[in-house]
Amino acid sequence: MTHQSNSEQRRPRIRVAVFACTAIIAIAIDQLTKWVAQARLADGEPVAVIPGMLRFTLVHNPGASLGMGSNMTWLIALLAIVACAVLLVLGLRTRSMAWTVFLALAFAGAFGNLIDRVVHADGFLNGSVVDFLDYGWSVGNVADVFLMVAGVGIVVLILCNVPFLGRDGAGAAKGKDEGTC
Repeated sequence: MTHQSNSEQRRPRIRVAVFACTAIIAIAIDQLTKWVAQARLADGEPVAVIPGMLRFTLVHNPGASLGMGSNMTWLIALLAIVACAVLLVLGLRTRSMAWTVFLALAFAGAFGNLIDRVVHADGFLNGSVVDFLDYGWSVGNVADVFLMVAGVGIVVLILCNVPFLGRDGAGAAKGKDEGTC
C-alpha cells in the first residue's frame, strides 16, 4: 500500500514536469522561429518553400486568425490570457498523460502568440503577432501549428473516450490513458 501511494504521489509530478517541459520547448521553438523570420525575411516579400503550398511571408498580424478582429487586439490578448490560465489549470488537473501533452501544446500556442502581443505592443495589449508560414489562404506561425495539433489531438481524445481524469481501478492505478480507439 505504501508503494502505491508513493507511486500515486509521483505521477502528478511527472505530468506537471511533462506539461512544463512540453510547453517550454514549444514556446522556445515558436519564439525562435519568429525571431529568425523577423531577422531573415523582408516584410511582405514571399520566399517559396514548397511551390503552390507553402511560402515564408513575414506579416505582423494585429488580429486573430485570418486577420479578423484587428481593431480589437486588446480583447484578443485578454482572451488569450484567460485561455492560458484555463489551459494551465486543466493541464494540472488531468490524470491523463495524453491530455497533459495536448493541453501543454495548446497552452504553448496561446502563450507564444500572447508573448508577441505584449512584446510588440505600443499601448495596452495592442501588439501584433509575428506570422510567416504562408499557406496561400492564410499566414500563421509555429504557435498556430501547435494550437491546431492540440485541437485535433483533443478532438481525437474525446472521440476515443480517453478519460480526462483517468479511470477508477486498475487503469488509473497503472496510469494508462485507455479509450475506445
